Amino acid sequence: MNDMFEKLDCSPQDRLIDRSNRHLNYLRVSITDRCNLNCKYCLPFSCHSKQSHHDILRYEELLHLIRIFRDLGISKIRITGGEPLVRKDIIPFLSQLHEINGIDDLAMTTNGLLLQDHLVKIKSAGIRRLNISLDSLNPENYHRITGHDVFQKVWEGILAAEKMGFYPIKINVVALRGINDHELIDMARLSLSHPFHIRFIEYMPIGDSTLQLEKPLFTPEILEQISTLGELYPVERGKMDGPARRFRFKNAKGEIGFISPISRHFCRTCNRLRLTAGGFLRTCLLSDHQTDLKTPLRSGFSDQQVADVILSAIRQKPTSHDLNSKQAGQIASPMSAIGG
Repeated sequence: MNDMFEKLDCSPQDRLIDRSNRHLNYLRVSITDRCNLNCKYCLPFSCHSKQSHHDILRYEELLHLIRIFRDLGISKIRITGGEPLVRKDIIPFLSQLHEINGIDDLAMTTNGLLLQDHLVKIKSAGIRRLNISLDSLNPENYHRITGHDVFQKVWEGILAAEKMGFYPIKINVVALRGINDHELIDMARLSLSHPFHIRFIEYMPIGDSTLQLEKPLFTPEILEQISTLGELYPVERGKMDGPARRFRFKNAKGEIGFISPISRHFCRTCNRLRLTAGGFLRTCLLSDHQTDLKTPLRSGFSDQQVADVILSAIRQKPTSHDLNSKQAGQIASPMSAIGG
């Protein structure tokens, strides 16, 4: 089915270029704040109430907003949660999203627990690119981190996705000192035998997480550990690449990436926005500031009026975060509510 919506009449200066002259072409869309795991670095210490069904954007509202963002210059969409696969009727939504003209890069982030049960339908809906959170290869340690003894099911889902031809499959590893730092070499070694893109991510103190690390594990130390496997060769960045610095071991099937928001923040090249499941636009992950898009949408604003709200918000996108000067937990919103 063709995209039947009218495009906005936007001049080049109205498109998503912020005050730092960053071209914002990447939108992360959270479709739920619910999850079927309880990861230590994501689960709030205090009781964080889930949003009601009325507060969550309906699929048709998500598609409506995505079309407006597309007309403003968004060409890359990643579906996130919570865990997106826990939301009912996600497959028809993904199919409709895939049919929107002008979206050149469509992917989904998942914890992988329900992946194997949905792979055929996900692929038929047009998704080929997957990001999968996997912070341990040891079933017992995985249980300690996530609160659930389900490593084998997640791993089987990843291997099934590889066999079905999903590519790239990016494995997101949050590096946690004293928790999974002894496994980082094993995680990196996966790139030698599988075409996976292993992404090592510095832990970000967001929300009142149950996890409190006295000494975070930063990229230089991770790099030093995994370099025992051999020399890493830089991989040329692609046009749609995110913040990861990409490398490859010699003759490896996959890649290694480093996402370093604390030790080497990438704010000056940030090209992303976030739409929360509750309909708020967040221009920076490491800021609590957000703009309500749900109310204008449900109040009958025209597409151009909603676009004007978006454009006003992105003009206030921070030039950089100041997390290095703050105490841990300064970002109040839990990661599950933001969408990662």
